[in-house]
Amino acid sequence: MTVSAAATLPLLPDALRLGAVRLRVREGERSLAFYRDIVGLTPQPAKGDGLFRLGTGGETLIELEVVPGAPPRPPHTTGLFHVAILVPDRAALAIVLRRLIERGVPIGASDHLVSEALYLDDPDGNGIEIYRDRPRSEWRWNGGTVAMATEQLDGRGVMSALPLGVAVETPMPAGTVVGHVHLQVGNLEAARRFYVDTLGLAITTASYPGALFVSAGGYHHHLGLNVWRSRGAGPAAAGSTGLVHYEMRLPTPADVAAVAARLTAAGAPVEPVPGGIATADTWGTTVRVLAG
Repeated sequence: MTVSAAATLPLLPDALRLGAVRLRVREGERSLAFYRDIVGLTPQPAKGDGLFRLGTGGETLIELEVVPGAPPRPPHTTGLFHVAILVPDRAALAIVLRRLIERGVPIGASDHLVSEALYLDDPDGNGIEIYRDRPRSEWRWNGGTVAMATEQLDGRGVMSALPLGVAVETPMPAGTVVGHVHLQVGNLEAARRFYVDTLGLAITTASYPGALFVSAGGYHHHLGLNVWRSRGAGPAAAGSTGLVHYEMRLPTPADVAAVAARLTAAGAPVEPVPGGIATADTWGTTVRVLAG
């Protein structure tokens, strides 16, 4: 499929949302404790497949695939930069910030204009962002691009939203979701051809040197794509710790079928999986496109 032909195809549905993110880790109980006690997710019922699942309100956000002998993923390879967990409001973010401070967890913090964000790593070095969005009415658009930046977080302002008497053990509330996934790629042009021209996402900002941000439905970004540590790189060895796959969820099976047709026409891999299909970008990073 040529770029000009791909550009005439429809974008992904506005109602696209991200589903569960599966990570390969070396120690199950250690990672389970981190995502439960530090991040604040709630363990979900086991399904007999050996995975640990955590989420909120019965919705799974993180799946942990435990492989004790998995080699660590080198940081300069392609794959996960971070998985971003979106909490419903500033009060929920304040609870997380207080918990991280009281437990001495090393963190980063940024104001991205559209959002306020905290950053940390899990025990296997997987990047985690926890953030809250500002109201969409406060986002600044110029045509099809949204203003984003990396500025100092107003930590005192966040903490001012902390509910009185709340315990640091308070888990993330229902309505918490995977807001976006940020990937390390080897080449931005190749990433754009796959994620925009073929898959059907729209570029929302290219103002960060070495990065693109893409989404559906006018969200600031469902995916981040950067070459900050991975320019010209390839994937880690098979079976390394890190991202196994992430999910994009579309409203109907017909939407999934349309994506499969686009991928097939472009020569991209398409594999049936329960509820939809799986495909992979140029560097083998796998996304499952599912209905529902």
